[in-house]
Amino acid sequence: MLKEKVLNAINEQINAEFYSAYLYLSMSAWFENKGLTGFANWMKVQYQEETSHAIKFFNYVVERNGQVLLAPIAAVETDFSDIVEVFEKALAHEEMITDRINQLMNIAISESDHATRSFLNWFVDEQVEEEANVNEILDTLRLIEGQGNGVFMLDRELKQRVFVDTTQTTK
Repeated sequence: MLKEKVLNAINEQINAEFYSAYLYLSMSAWFENKGLTGFANWMKVQYQEETSHAIKFFNYVVERNGQVLLAPIAAVETDFSDIVEVFEKALAHEEMITDRINQLMNIAISESDHATRSFLNWFVDEQVEEEANVNEILDTLRLIEGQGNGVFMLDRELKQRVFVDTTQTTK
């Protein structure tokens, strides 16, 4: 059974993961509207990843005999000034999620919840990858100043990304 403080924090994280999914879906819609289907695809894959992260937390709470409490998801931004801004906001969001995961880990440690600590290690590693992926695209966008043929080439590259549910490969 999960301690109340850990359970509450995980339920908040489930909401944060669904918010993340909703945010990335909104970003995908913005890219679709701009005719950037590769960028839209990349964001849709992010949406799927974030949803799978929420479900991983959901299943963990159930497995630990806790009660999942789903809260309303806050509204997300729907309009952006340009491609670079979208990825700057995506990076800032991933950094915020990393901070949330770290805080959740601190709670698990302070509550001596070794099972949750072990479970959270996957998310700690995942956030390193999440930030690196967004940073790589953002670096490229800054290099090409978010314009021209570079955007066309990057859009074609991002169209190739497919969703792989990595939450199912490890517990």
